Amino acid sequence: MSIKSAHLNKLLKAFALQESKLVSLLRSDIRNEQYKSQGFKKGGGDFHGPFWADAKDYVLHGTDLEQLIKDRIEANECRKRLYPELAKGFLDWWNNKKRFSNEKIEPYPLPLKARLAFKDLDAEVKIENLLVLSVGDESKRIIYPYFTEEPELSEIFGRIGLWALCAAFPSQNPDNFRILDVLRGTAISIENTPFLGTEEETFRLHLERIIEKWERLKTEY
Repeated sequence: MSIKSAHLNKLLKAFALQESKLVSLLRSDIRNEQYKSQGFKKGGGDFHGPFWADAKDYVLHGTDLEQLIKDRIEANECRKRLYPELAKGFLDWWNNKKRFSNEKIEPYPLPLKARLAFKDLDAEVKIENLLVLSVGDESKRIIYPYFTEEPELSEIFGRIGLWALCAAFPSQNPDNFRILDVLRGTAISIENTPFLGTEEETFRLHLERIIEKWERLKTEY
């Protein structure tokens, strides 16, 4: 899909990439957009989606995540290297959180998704597939997954990612949001990465930068 209508996960990766790798990502994005406009479909599908569905099923319904991962790998050998690493990172994070919390954790009944619009840039950020939990009697945890192998989620880009989540869901308590770097089993929250007040400006500058680069590269195709 176009970088001008991309998922937050993809944008956080793009923001942090070095120049040569960013150009490669944007060129791939442009080619994919052209294939779709011509009626072609690129194979491969969503690599991380099945894993995240299984991770959520494990948390919400107590299924056997390790067995689910084995089944996914049997269905597609391309998952053999990364899926076990994703499962390990996720379980390390989840078990560590449960170890230090006595509060009751339950599924939250309503799904959350949003599109954060930047009308002056003719762009939007898609925020979907969140893991939403009720914690205790009043609190929630709203967890957005970051799957990228490299670069890892830094404090800088985790912070502006949190800002995007808060801006997309203004009715939610900002303290409830987490961005989970799944592979490394670490989460960024406002508690451990407080806002500095420049997050919106920083996000916008990075978004504008990659859109401008994307539009320049598109003229070559």
